[in-house]
Amino acid sequence: MGKIVISENVSLDGVIQDPTGEEGFRLGGWFAQIGDKDREEWARVELDEALGAEALLLGRRSYEWFAARWASRKGEWAERLNSLPKYVVSATLEDPEWTNSTVLKGDVVNEVSTLKQRVNGDIVVYASGRLVRTLIEHDLADELRLMIYPFVLGAGERLFGETSDKKPMRLLDTKTIGDGLAFLTYELVREA
Repeated sequence: MGKIVISENVSLDGVIQDPTGEEGFRLGGWFAQIGDKDREEWARVELDEALGAEALLLGRRSYEWFAARWASRKGEWAERLNSLPKYVVSATLEDPEWTNSTVLKGDVVNEVSTLKQRVNGDIVVYASGRLVRTLIEHDLADELRLMIYPFVLGAGERLFGETSDKKPMRLLDTKTIGDGLAFLTYELVREA
């Protein structure tokens, strides 16, 4: 059975919006404001995560962003991302061009539940804020891996939105990455 792993770059106050500064958000670009040691160690963590994944699950906008940047890249990390099966949740995407991509067009909850039955191992979700909130709301997410950046932005799209009920989590691991990043891993607790 598959395990949905949400992997996010997030500011200290929970903002996930425009980390690279390409969307025009006035506080965007915070991802690039870390030191070289932080970036190198972050890349190592991300490569390890990709090597441990069995598939990627993305919303349409995040899928298009990743496909535009990774499809033509070379190297171990790019080769891994390009070779992984990719599932994109979209009602509008017709013909995905990134290798090994499949569009999930039906009800998100049903499609992801079926995907979890078909894939054995980690199904990693990058970015995809709206999809992430849906997965958490419907108890489909199993683990959160949060790379916390040492910035308080005070505004922007947050990782978490309103939920119908509390969502208990259990801390599994904490690590310092480089000089200024914190990597937190949580398991979502299913109440009996």
